[in-house]
Amino acid sequence: MTPDRASSAALDELRIRARVRLNRARREDTAGSLRLADALHDAARAVGFMHWEHARRVLGGLAVAGEDWGDFWHAPRTGILLNHWFARHDEAVAVLRADISGYLLPYRRQCFIVQDHFVRELGVDPDDPAWAALGRDLVAGYGTPAWQTLAARRIRAPQSAFSSR
Repeated sequence: MTPDRASSAALDELRIRARVRLNRARREDTAGSLRLADALHDAARAVGFMHWEHARRVLGGLAVAGEDWGDFWHAPRTGILLNHWFARHDEAVAVLRADISGYLLPYRRQCFIVQDHFVRELGVDPDDPAWAALGRDLVAGYGTPAWQTLAARRIRAPQSAFSSR
């Protein structure tokens, strides 16, 4: 699958961050052995992926069900919020149908249902029309233009909205 323009926005942002970091290090003469590949890995890890290839697969719409999707859709200040966790998407969907105010998000190989205050902590607007297009289910809508729109918005959230690594 080749990502379309919308799907590459989040990856483009990570590439830009990596190049900015590398160029700054070169200007300040602190790059040492830092290469673009290293900067790409660091940019990916900063937003919840294991490495650049992991981010490229997930954000590019290439990951498959059961694969680790990282913790891109999780935020550090959300541990005190009550969420419903599920090992399987089909179990989560049944609960989501009963809770029309919920949002179903992926987390590594699991998924969980959250409320609008959690979505705000991600740096994403819970009233964004892309949520309605997805049926508030980021797992079922994975890779779609609406998913990519939300991923691009998430990637632009302040760094404090991402888990510390």
